[in-house]
Amino acid sequence: MRRLLILVVLLSACAEIAPPDADMAPPEGMTRPMPRPDSDAPPSGARTADAFDTTTDAERAAALSATVPGTEARLGRTVATLGSPADPGLWLETPLTDRVRPGRVVAVASGESVKLELRPIDAPPGAGSRISLPAVRLLNIGLTGLHDLDVFGQ
Repeated sequence: MRRLLILVVLLSACAEIAPPDADMAPPEGMTRPMPRPDSDAPPSGARTADAFDTTTDAERAAALSATVPGTEARLGRTVATLGSPADPGLWLETPLTDRVRPGRVVAVASGESVKLELRPIDAPPGAGSRISLPAVRLLNIGLTGLHDLDVFGQ
């Protein structure tokens, strides 16, 4: 048993482990995804809700604008929590839709309404949803907790 333990320790010393500052450049000829120059991603040092919210005043105004009657259908009610703050834009990831499409949510608690992008997730309809940080802020609901939302799709 002791010999086996010594053998394991000696073999582990043979491993090639790169130091933390090693250059991790891709092999020549390998393509790497490049960041989009027009990306709305939050800055790398973002720590506050204001820093993570990269929506413009125009985007917020459009999200709060009135909806034309008869252009949407109620998809149902969901319980939502804050999604990834690093994912920019106004969106709701929900099992209530089967495709990406424009939509609107109404916060049951505040009565506020916001237009956003509905994104499907593979889950049963009662599984809950995730909502973007800018949408939560426009709905005037807390950043933490679970929120009842009525969901409408176009």
